[in-house]
Amino acid sequence: MEFIVHPSRLNGSVNIPGSKSHTIRALVFGLLGDGESVIEHPLDSSDTRSCMDMIRKFGARVEPAAAAWKVTGTAGVPSVPDDVIDTGNSGTSLYIGLGIAALVNGWSVFTGDHQIRARPADGLLASINQLGGTAFSTRGNGMPPIVVKGKISGGETKIEAVTSQYLTSLLMAAPLASGDTVIRVPLLNEKPYVAMTLSWLDRLNIRYDNRDYEHFRVPGGQRYPSFRESIPADFSSAAFFLVAAAVTGSKLTLTGLDFTDTQGDKEVVNILKAMGAEISIGQREISIQGKPLKAGTFDLNAIPDSLPALSVAACFADGETRLVNVPQARLKETDRIRVMHEELAKMGANIREKPDGLVIRRSSLAGCRVSGRHDHRVAMALAVAGLAASGETIVETAESVSVTFPDFPVLLESANANITCTE
Repeated sequence: MEFIVHPSRLNGSVNIPGSKSHTIRALVFGLLGDGESVIEHPLDSSDTRSCMDMIRKFGARVEPAAAAWKVTGTAGVPSVPDDVIDTGNSGTSLYIGLGIAALVNGWSVFTGDHQIRARPADGLLASINQLGGTAFSTRGNGMPPIVVKGKISGGETKIEAVTSQYLTSLLMAAPLASGDTVIRVPLLNEKPYVAMTLSWLDRLNIRYDNRDYEHFRVPGGQRYPSFRESIPADFSSAAFFLVAAAVTGSKLTLTGLDFTDTQGDKEVVNILKAMGAEISIGQREISIQGKPLKAGTFDLNAIPDSLPALSVAACFADGETRLVNVPQARLKETDRIRVMHEELAKMGANIREKPDGLVIRRSSLAGCRVSGRHDHRVAMALAVAGLAASGETIVETAESVSVTFPDFPVLLESANANITCTE
């Protein structure tokens, strides 16, 4: 599929869909819980459906409906899967799933699409082995296909969380180990996502000790209860609409967003404010009026998913913008630092690639044919760039947006964007 985008001025109100990160955590906690859990307003996307398929293979019963999904859990005893677990394009499902497999008294095999099979997991595999499980990559490179056998008994491990999902996986599994687990964390990227995991543990009355995100002790032998939780709107998805309004000088209202939530990508609001956008925050909505933007230096370590969208904003900011301290952006569905450099350069961006980010000066973007590289956030970012570029922009591999935001083009069009989709 391709997006065909022309310059547009946006207006109106957009209801942002539910958080992918919260939805996947909710599904897995439902799998591990006692009884029936209810997930209200979940995100329905290919990533969350991959997770749904995964927890079914581990023994959960899932009843998806329009407004809520019901998950009947395994009371902390997931089953041996009867087939290979294909996590599709979902890195979150893969990494969390590896921890869950370490609770299974039997073998689990994980794979995914071509991007997942290039995602490193060696640090997490080492920790599973140190805690009493068995985990290895079939190709010996730390990447899927991966085989895991439990059951972990606890103990002590040290993990460099180049992605926060390594640590999240261990924190979700450790309460169900037979003994206590100590996790030392000399490196942690994307800290807000771990805070999100801890907020779920708090809601579910799980005991743990956290010393400055560098040392965790989790007592074993705990149980997860069932729950009823409503999924908040996704700030990672909202970022594209925020940037779209900022670069087109438009006014938009985004609904469903809770600024008190733990999602790290809410920091995009503060970054765009610092760049000059006029933003007001309500109880469950955010309004933005695009204004002339100015450059700045922004540390994206906690919010790597925002790099594609913010690199577009930087193209329209006076001066030199530096997006820094985000080397893990190279380990996502694509090497997003390299890919955004290459694709925005096609449109005329004055952009330089650094090992840990991008340096971008104000540019006059011209529409052309670009590729989303089968990466949902890259495809959405390039579509947003097309809204403020001259001429016509064609974004290839646009079907990838279904991973996290299937309604992206529909909602963008509802806000008066000149965007069409072709097969």
